[in-house]
Amino acid sequence: MAVEPGRQTRPAASATRLKLTEIFLSLQGESTFVGCPTVFVRLTGCPLRCQYCDTAYAFHGGHWHELAEVMVSVASHGVRHVCVTGGEPLAQKACLPLLTALCDAGYTVSLETSGAIDVSGVDPRVVKILDIKTPGSDEVERNRWSNLPLLNPQDQIKFVLCSRADYDWAKAIVAEHGLCERQTVLFSPSASQIAARDLADWIVADRLHVRFQMQLHKLLWGTEPGR
Repeated sequence: MAVEPGRQTRPAASATRLKLTEIFLSLQGESTFVGCPTVFVRLTGCPLRCQYCDTAYAFHGGHWHELAEVMVSVASHGVRHVCVTGGEPLAQKACLPLLTALCDAGYTVSLETSGAIDVSGVDPRVVKILDIKTPGSDEVERNRWSNLPLLNPQDQIKFVLCSRADYDWAKAIVAEHGLCERQTVLFSPSASQIAARDLADWIVADRLHVRFQMQLHKLLWGTEPGR
C-alpha cells in the first residue's frame, strides 16, 4: 500500500520527519530474508547514480511524514519484518531514529544501503544489507571502505555484478577483506547485463563461499510497482 500524500509537504528535515516514496507489503526478494512477507519503507532520494538502478523513481518526489505516521502505517500491515530501503535511506538523518523505533517496537528490521554513507550510527539490532559498488556500476569510487569494520556478524554484503570483469573484481575484494569469514556475501547478476546462469557457473567453478541470489520479486511480478 502506497503512502498517501499527507499534510507534511514542506521541504524540511528533522529528527522525526521523513520523505517517503512508498510503504508497501510484499515478499522480500533478496538477502537471507528472501521469501518472507515484509513491509518495505522506501525513503526518497539518493546521492548515487548506479547505471543499473531499478528504483530511479525514488530519486525525486515523495511526501513528508512524521515518524509516528510511518509507524502506524507499518503496523497496519500486520507482519513482523520491515525493510527500510530507498533510494539511499541513510541520506535522511531521520532514518536512524526510524530504525531504532522499529526495533523498539519488536520488528525484525533490515536496512538496504549503498555503503557510501557512514553506518556507525545504525542501531546494532538492525541487519544491514550493504551494497559494495563494482566498477560496472559507475559508482565504484563511492565505496566507503571504512564501513566494513563496522559491520556486525548478522549483517550482509551484496555485490551486483555487470560482467565477468565485475565478478573477478568482487572475488578479489572478498578475498582481500576476508568477507566470507565475517558476513554472508551475496552475488547478484545485474538484469540484462549478465546471464544468471553464467554467474552461477562461475561461483560453482571457483567454489566461492558466497550466496548466489536473484531478485525473487522480479521473477514473480516483473516491474509492477509496489510488489
